[in-house]
Amino acid sequence: MTARFLAATALVASFATATYADMARYELDPTHTVVYFTIDHLGYAKTLGIFTNIEGSFAYDLDTQALEDVAVKIQAASVNTFNEARDGHVRNADFLDVSNYPEITFVATGGTPASETTGTVTGDLTILGQTHPVTLDITLNKVADYPFGHQKEVLGLSMTTTIQRSAFGMMYAVENGLVGDEVTINIETEAIKDE
Repeated sequence: MTARFLAATALVASFATATYADMARYELDPTHTVVYFTIDHLGYAKTLGIFTNIEGSFAYDLDTQALEDVAVKIQAASVNTFNEARDGHVRNADFLDVSNYPEITFVATGGTPASETTGTVTGDLTILGQTHPVTLDITLNKVADYPFGHQKEVLGLSMTTTIQRSAFGMMYAVENGLVGDEVTINIETEAIKDE
């Protein structure tokens, strides 16, 4: 199980060395991958938002736990806060400025297992053209062949992290406290082995 966990953390981490020929390709399943966030609104409650356009892939060797070519990309304009007027505001220059910065990206730099099914992954998050390191807490949910359909091996992960949006230059309503600075980010994903 430990080897399986290291394999899963290798989604966004770099372990060992292997030739590319030995690597298997994995694709994030867009129908089973979601990134969602919560942020404080006026101190009353947290507002929920999700991103609906996410893609990612990586090369991975099950035997060595080696990983290459990690690429995760979110289309910023796909943000959905379940309110049309608010969505428009979140997409404009006060927040995500999607016209000038259409993509949010994450690239891994390392990972550390804490138990058979938990650990952390560090990486570089880019929002509004600014890149800062973040640490994700990871839980390995399952590694198994899919029970129907494609029946390929699937890695299932839950991840969470917290960022300060002001660190990325997103200063709107931070000083007056109308909108929180701290953003909690959650990721649920299934990655399918490409055979």
